[in-house]
Amino acid sequence: MIHPSIIKKHRFIIIGLVVFIVMTIVASLGLGYSSVSYNRILPTLMGQGTFKEEFVLFSIRMPRIVITLLAGMALAVSGAILQGLTRNDLADPGIIGINSGAGVGVAVFFLFFPLDATSFAYLLPAVAFLGALITAILIYLFSYKKGIGFQPVRLILVGIGFSMALSGAMIVLISSAEQQKVDFIAKWLAGNVWGADWPFVWAILPWLIVLIPYTLFKANKLNLLSLNDPVAIGVGLSLEKERLVLLLTAVALAAAAVSVTGGIAFIGLMAPHLAKALIGPRYQLFLPIAILVGGWLLLFADTIGRNLLEPEGIAAGIMTALIGAPYFIYLLMRK
Repeated sequence: MIHPSIIKKHRFIIIGLVVFIVMTIVASLGLGYSSVSYNRILPTLMGQGTFKEEFVLFSIRMPRIVITLLAGMALAVSGAILQGLTRNDLADPGIIGINSGAGVGVAVFFLFFPLDATSFAYLLPAVAFLGALITAILIYLFSYKKGIGFQPVRLILVGIGFSMALSGAMIVLISSAEQQKVDFIAKWLAGNVWGADWPFVWAILPWLIVLIPYTLFKANKLNLLSLNDPVAIGVGLSLEKERLVLLLTAVALAAAAVSVTGGIAFIGLMAPHLAKALIGPRYQLFLPIAILVGGWLLLFADTIGRNLLEPEGIAAGIMTALIGAPYFIYLLMRK
């Protein structure tokens, strides 16, 4: 039973975050290399803008805003799942190698299976998921010890090792590639939001529509898994089955996100922590807040990054790293 005061606080936080997101969206719509006056945004959205204004808003700004929001939400949920499964506050899909696995999958696909742009957009999340899935399976197997079972702490250490090894594999892959393709993969690794077009929105949206509600449905199971094994077994939870299904969910969400945004790290680390600080550790309460925080963080980082150095800007992945790395060190020192 959740106390009414907690529910009231939860609603207040949700409303506040939605207001923050709307304000950031409005700011993002007007800022950029081809700026649009703020007093022209509403008329343009209502269909009364010039060709240039409509092109900038509908073809450039809005798909990028939607992509960053969706990707940030997916990474936040993925990080929240991984932190519950590993019982480790430092777990993040970028830190434990999931993003690196997705990146290798994307690199192999991009280098050796050339397709037209539309097919590429819709296949990319699946390819990223395949690369991340193979990585996750290997990490899981190396973290499993016969007679003891799955070891959460070992998963973190093995994941970091895989992340470093896959980064080396990426360098080997691009060492003999064409310069144009090398430039693309380099931007992907930096976390440059490159899939900023409507086909990429439609490509990752189904993954989130299915997997985020599923994770919310599994919130109580995540509460139990984040405690300890005897408690979870005592209430009749099938540990290995639930862990495997939820691990696949986290992998799919992270892969769908990074397939269009590139190597974004630390969103999955920070968003759940900030949400827990606001409302507490119960998944039913903090997960919806983490979703909004993750979306806002990536949108904010991308908005600031792309306007610091025109016209190219600074990659969103670099901006999140500038914020997230000190936070990661703080958590490490605190633990």
